[in-house]
Amino acid sequence: MRCPYCQQHYVISSDTHEEHSVTLLKKDFSGCYKKYEIHHTVCPNTECLKSTLLIEVKYILSGQVKGKVLERILLPDSISKIYPDYIPKQLREDYEEACKIVELSPKAAATLARRCLQGIIRDYFGITKGRLVDEVNALQGIMEPELWDAIDGLRKVGNIGAHMEKDVDLIINIEPEEARQLIWLIETLFDSLYVHREETRKRLRAIPGIAAAKDAQKKGLPASPVAGGTTLLTP
Repeated sequence: MRCPYCQQHYVISSDTHEEHSVTLLKKDFSGCYKKYEIHHTVCPNTECLKSTLLIEVKYILSGQVKGKVLERILLPDSISKIYPDYIPKQLREDYEEACKIVELSPKAAATLARRCLQGIIRDYFGITKGRLVDEVNALQGIMEPELWDAIDGLRKVGNIGAHMEKDVDLIINIEPEEARQLIWLIETLFDSLYVHREETRKRLRAIPGIAAAKDAQKKGLPASPVAGGTTLLTP
């Protein structure tokens, strides 16, 4: 499991996780009982120690689970990460809003993820074709097939909320976990495109400074610090 606050990965154990449940004694219209389960996890990172709280509501009949009524994360109130401002503001806002509403309205969250995807394609790749399907198709051949398939899948799922079906009586739902997968893909694109590009630029800019320091060292010049922790030698 990954802590939604500090992003540290850890294994769930009895030291960090507890579950409590209660089953209501009266059946509702479904003819089933409702069982409420509370899952509480505390991050083991001593610099974090924050709580994650999840509630699940299930239909129970004859001691067997017959279906899930609800699954919702109560804490934290948003699963969004904090991204630096070199990622365009509109993309960050769409992503953050999708994270906030993923439990209440997975379909709307998927639509926002779709919109965020289109913004990434237009901003990072410079591809603008009017329709998202054409923009996604333009990415074929310039990225790994598995990544392209996932991006096209996000587009298709996001279309469920963005466009009305021809048959208005056809209702296609999106589950919170499915919407969270789409949000994860947006995070992956942020990390692999924007964050990786910025980190690469920083490292590339540091190398000429290292080379200059070594050249100056050969000439016996005194050292002086430069950005990034590199030391230069000055006359």
